[in-house]
Amino acid sequence: MLVHLRRSFTMAVICLVFFGFVYALAGTGVAQALFKNQADGSIGPNGSTLIGQDWTSPKWFHGRPDDTGPYAANPKATPPVGGGDNPLVANGNNGESGATNLGPHSKVLLTNTQALVTYWHNLGVSNPTPDLVTTSGSGYDPDITPADAEVQIPMVSKATGISPSQLQALINQETNRPQLGFLGSSFIDVLQLNEALANLH
Repeated sequence: MLVHLRRSFTMAVICLVFFGFVYALAGTGVAQALFKNQADGSIGPNGSTLIGQDWTSPKWFHGRPDDTGPYAANPKATPPVGGGDNPLVANGNNGESGATNLGPHSKVLLTNTQALVTYWHNLGVSNPTPDLVTTSGSGYDPDITPADAEVQIPMVSKATGISPSQLQALINQETNRPQLGFLGSSFIDVLQLNEALANLH
């Protein structure tokens, strides 16, 4: 019986050391060696490239309206309303994720969309794209299309003094093409675009 207990204990220790330490350290080492950017996560000094940020100033390109206009966080409401686009804290209130679940015949959706069109007009965007007046499914979408960025050029140019041609070149530079040339569509990470814009300021 002691022989069986000794063997069981020895096997448990070997499994603990191998699967609990050696395997985990080897996995971490391979991840750091081959996929360092993914292994370290997406959070940088200015935010995450995988999570939409809350851009409100006309000096910056804006993402999908998950935390602007009628969808903005409102910590003064009772109960407090969390906005999208920030999983941590937006305007002093915890962020939220999820679609609005408003259908195409919803009067609330129509009212909210009209409010967002007015919001963009007030910022100086005369013809906002459909993406700029509709929320993303998750509420965290960090990307926009090149067309979404291009319609914001007059707004950003007026606020920063950077010429439209420079901004167009920046958009072209930051545009990610479809994988293999045909999988998906072209997109721009708004955080990376604004980080490149900061270098022009």
